[in-house]
Amino acid sequence: MTRSQPVRERHPRLLVATSNVGKFRELCDLLCDLPIALRSLEDFPGAPTVPEDAAAFEDNALAKATTIARWSRCTTLADDSGLEVDALHGAPGVLSARFAGANQDSAANIEKLLRLLRDVPPAQRTARFRCVIAIAAPGGATLVADGTCEGRIADVPRGDHGFGYDPVFLDPESGQTFAELPAALKNRLSHRARACARLRPQLLEFLSVHPWKGAS
Repeated sequence: MTRSQPVRERHPRLLVATSNVGKFRELCDLLCDLPIALRSLEDFPGAPTVPEDAAAFEDNALAKATTIARWSRCTTLADDSGLEVDALHGAPGVLSARFAGANQDSAANIEKLLRLLRDVPPAQRTARFRCVIAIAAPGGATLVADGTCEGRIADVPRGDHGFGYDPVFLDPESGQTFAELPAALKNRLSHRARACARLRPQLLEFLSVHPWKGAS
């Protein structure tokens, strides 16, 4: 996994509860201008696995954040995000990461998605990425923010950047997939960027009121 950011003296620390390298790197980029030191789960071996079996992104994000915060005694950020496709009545939704099966990868998820949309015309391939970010303190206090990004599903994967469904998620303004966009541009448009933007006004105050209590 991507290494944690260096712990800067007197800067509040925040544990990011994910094993997804791309997601951790993206969150680091989105929050890099704030006086916060992000830590990753690689610094906390033996972290419990939290089932993501709720019907809503917010519930999954809160479950991950609160469970890891209690276990680590560290203020923790978790997000749950996914793709909602209108022609599939909102699927894959909260099942986005395991759409093709529990042990399948992103390529298999994309393959299944495109197979289901094979006969759907471009105008009806509308979709959105949705993200909910939850922050939990060991004592139980929480902070939640969400963001969405509208787009369309491409006919074939394009691009080498990003992760997950990025190769088939078309940005309507540029006509490029998220996997074709430069990281800096994606980080201005994405659902995760919008959730982080909503989180920012309250984040530093939350960290000051609920400081890191875990291992350094």
